[in-house]
Amino acid sequence: MKFNIKQIAEILEGTIDGDPNIEVSKLSKIEEGEEGSLSFLSNDKYTPYIYKTKASAVIVNKDFVAEQAINCALIRVEDAYLAFTKLLEFYQMTKMNKQGIEQPSFIHETASYGDDLFLAAFSYIGENVKIGNNVKIFSNVNIADNVTIGDNCILQSGVHIMSDTVIGNHVVINSGSVIGADGFGYAPNKDGSYTKIPQTGNVIIEDNVNIGALTTIDKATLGSTIIKKGAKLDNQIQVAHNVEIGEHTVIAAQTGIAGSAKIGKYCRIGGQVGIAGHIEIEDNVGVQAQSGIGRKLKSGSIVQGSPAFDFGDWNRSYVLFKNLRKIESRITDLEKN
Repeated sequence: MKFNIKQIAEILEGTIDGDPNIEVSKLSKIEEGEEGSLSFLSNDKYTPYIYKTKASAVIVNKDFVAEQAINCALIRVEDAYLAFTKLLEFYQMTKMNKQGIEQPSFIHETASYGDDLFLAAFSYIGENVKIGNNVKIFSNVNIADNVTIGDNCILQSGVHIMSDTVIGNHVVINSGSVIGADGFGYAPNKDGSYTKIPQTGNVIIEDNVNIGALTTIDKATLGSTIIKKGAKLDNQIQVAHNVEIGEHTVIAAQTGIAGSAKIGKYCRIGGQVGIAGHIEIEDNVGVQAQSGIGRKLKSGSIVQGSPAFDFGDWNRSYVLFKNLRKIESRITDLEKN
């Protein structure tokens, strides 16, 4: 895809220094720019590259002042970093702007879908499925019975959406994720064996949620597992049955959340965190990577460790821990004296 920089400046509401008819067909880092590419400059430490980049055009802040000759066109905007992010989004949308139904694929006669559906080959849509407008479903996606999907959603290759799942608008689910599988529920028997507890609930994913690759979200035993609007989940996260994740909470990769845990809104949870079942994490909580959460966390807490405790206390304790052998030696010397 080729665009001239006049078109790009209009998208970004920017102004141009140079030839507005210059065409670009790809995006690049400023230090790796080449002819036909578009880059950006937002960090001062990369400023030297703008004088030697081979990119055809560079997005810069409005107040950028060149101290040497520049061989590329400039697009001046209020915030170069945000503008480039907006451009990446536009590029992604353009690349994803596919329509039509490829074969072989299967749509049950009772299913319905809106305008501008893209359904890639080898995908399956089951009974009574309802799909909104401008939904993009890539290859090898399985959508089981009674699923509802809103407008402007993207389901990447290999996604499995199990029965009765409800997905809102502007949701992105990346490759290999499984939404609505059976929760891990077993009742112990007297002989030490286990009996499977039927999982009869579903999963609800609200608007503007992004789910990374190979993430699993289990359906509820009763009721719903709920991912609320604006939440962002990274790759390889396990969300167990009846969990609730609040609005605009972000969770990094390899985190595991046990059954019926409740996580508030605007929380920030690092990678490889373990969260026990049936506990509550209130709003605006920060959990550092590799922490273990086994108790309720109050709003505004920032914790680290396993078991986790206050982040400031953890840092001070870690300083002592690193020097534990020296401290032991000093105590031993004091006792001898």
